[in-house]
Amino acid sequence: MNALKKVSAFVGRYMAVIVVAVAALAFFVPDSFLWVGKDWNVVTRLVTVNNLLMVVMFGMGLTLKLEDFKVVFTRPKDVLAGCVAQFAVMPFLAFLLIKLFNLPPELAVGVMLVGTCPGGTSSNVMTFLAKGDVALSVGMTACSTVLAPFMTPALTYLYLRETVSVDAMSMFVSIVQVVVVPIALGFVVNKFFGKFTQAAVEVLPLVSVAAIVTIVGAVVSGNQAKLFANGLLILGVVMLHNVLGYACGYGVGKLLGMSDPKCNALSIEVGMQNSGLATSLAGTVFPDLALATVPGALFSVWHNISGSIVANLMAAAAEKKARKAQEEQEVPAAQEAVATA
Repeated sequence: MNALKKVSAFVGRYMAVIVVAVAALAFFVPDSFLWVGKDWNVVTRLVTVNNLLMVVMFGMGLTLKLEDFKVVFTRPKDVLAGCVAQFAVMPFLAFLLIKLFNLPPELAVGVMLVGTCPGGTSSNVMTFLAKGDVALSVGMTACSTVLAPFMTPALTYLYLRETVSVDAMSMFVSIVQVVVVPIALGFVVNKFFGKFTQAAVEVLPLVSVAAIVTIVGAVVSGNQAKLFANGLLILGVVMLHNVLGYACGYGVGKLLGMSDPKCNALSIEVGMQNSGLATSLAGTVFPDLALATVPGALFSVWHNISGSIVANLMAAAAEKKARKAQEEQEVPAAQEAVATA
């Protein structure tokens, strides 16, 4: 068990590198992941994008406690600001990028789904690394995920109703099935079988990363030819979407007079999306638009890289500010000591 914990910790620490490596493998050796979701045997039938995402969401549920929702009631303004920013900034940025780059319908759908989905599960870890307000981050992730069955279909319909046919009810049902139900089950299991989940949580990074990289690998291998032709365009849009999300999230926090830790949490929460859900919805609700799954998959690769970079920059800035504050306190104390000597 200890060996498994060490492997899980290693995988969690180097998730970004692993995701990039798997994406590269799937691109250059497409056959390596073409088995996912195929009707070949019991295993390939069970290993689908939706089922893998359900595993990740169940794992998220295992980590949730009632205390995580207390921030909603103790700091409602902060959580409300985060949720409003989440569902206002990213969909609008997606809309602007779609228009700016004149994206075709299948790419427009993929980019918009990334924008309308709730915050990503890894945002909480990145907020911790950034020395941000982790409680606020967890609260925002939980709330945006609960709101997702309603907000994601509504916003997708609002922005794309003139571009493609959007089945909002199908989206609602799909989000409930692959997100809400698994999280609720994980939450209940954690509530009544806490001792079991404490041990299980320590190996969750291994399970979650395995599921995420398989989703990425399946999407990349299945769209290798189209990625070869449009990959740079899609990657550029995904990177802009993510980075602008960080900047706007931080800016909203500053406009509202939030502290640096809160701004860091808001920035990361807005910028990092549940792109696995975007990929799942693209394949389920828009099955005729194969390329719609790609933006979500590439976002999964990129935001783990950018999230680590942003978190390190924020942590360095926080440490520098703390050192400066300490030095400013030490100077008057030294001067007073000299004066009384």
